[in-house]
Amino acid sequence: MCASILLLAGCRQRDFPDYPSDYREYAYVTNGGSNTVTVLDLVNVRRDRELPVGTNPSGVAVSPIRNEIYVVNSGDGTISVIDSQKNTVTATIPVHRKPYFIDVSADGHRGYVANSGSNNVSILDLEARKEIGVVGTGESPGMARIAPDSSTLLVTNRAGGSVTLIDPHTLRVRSVFPGCTGATDAVILPTSSKAFIACSGGHQVMVLALARPTPMNDLEKSDHLLDLLDVGQTPVDLAMKPDGGEIFVSNFDSNTVSEIATGTNEVGGASLIGAHPARGIVSADNSLLWVSNFSANTVGAYSIDDGKRINAVQVGDGPDAMAFSSAGHLLLVANSRSGDVSVLRTTSYSPKGELRVGSLFTMLPAARGPNAIAVKAFKIP
Repeated sequence: MCASILLLAGCRQRDFPDYPSDYREYAYVTNGGSNTVTVLDLVNVRRDRELPVGTNPSGVAVSPIRNEIYVVNSGDGTISVIDSQKNTVTATIPVHRKPYFIDVSADGHRGYVANSGSNNVSILDLEARKEIGVVGTGESPGMARIAPDSSTLLVTNRAGGSVTLIDPHTLRVRSVFPGCTGATDAVILPTSSKAFIACSGGHQVMVLALARPTPMNDLEKSDHLLDLLDVGQTPVDLAMKPDGGEIFVSNFDSNTVSEIATGTNEVGGASLIGAHPARGIVSADNSLLWVSNFSANTVGAYSIDDGKRINAVQVGDGPDAMAFSSAGHLLLVANSRSGDVSVLRTTSYSPKGELRVGSLFTMLPAARGPNAIAVKAFKIP
């Protein structure tokens, strides 16, 4: 693929990893309007196949221990299990009404599904392919996020404007925090000690301290509200640096991104971005922030150190969800209105040898309404 467009795109072999023959890497794109998942071959950068799943797939997650992908089917209340070696659907797990999101524990044994139509969360045994518990939440839970150390399960209740914290071991509600209108996206720090929640119905981010399994002081014995931070209008997405030091808030209706220092819970200010920023993602080395601008049909690359925009790349119509390839050399962008995926090279070289940050490599077809992307890399036995 690279050689075929060498002269047109300035692509060189050194821009891409040197893959061994037994290496495979695929991206899985859920197409909410087509009831399918598009499989993209990232080694050869091409469309591999399209898999029928359940109705209105809305979320996708990857197993950290098995070659499996989990797809949330909002329309029929199920989870489709995809074998990534064969790229076939191998199982279907029933949950409850209108599931929206799935998260997987760090050890790969449990799955957590927010069921927005049933006001509860399903706990799944992913190896046994079955639901092993159900916990009630607030109204219309949209996201279930498990802490890295599996000490807390956090659920955002969009219609209820609240956050539910659950003990994932006893499957009991531990705390409920109201006051987060339109609670939507959430991130938990790598230390599992603190959570940030986007209150999309207003202009705030809620900050919670999470109870620790082995508390060092009285404050760590219980969950408690730390702050409600003012950001821009309609915060919809939280992009955290891999080191957990900063969070970038996409303020959809302010056309800005706010920067939060997680250590001090302070908002460092807001920067103008493109029209309607929808998602953000940070490079593995913590240096670059990429933002999909839904109404501008662009993806912007920003230097985190100095806050300056480096480039804006034209993509498809309605860019939304994004994901990096495992090596970080490609950025995949789901274009929700044009039904395709833009493949960007995060860095490349001009014919004169000059380094470029962000360039469109190719466009790959998906189907109607692509809305989420997950990447799985592995070696075949």
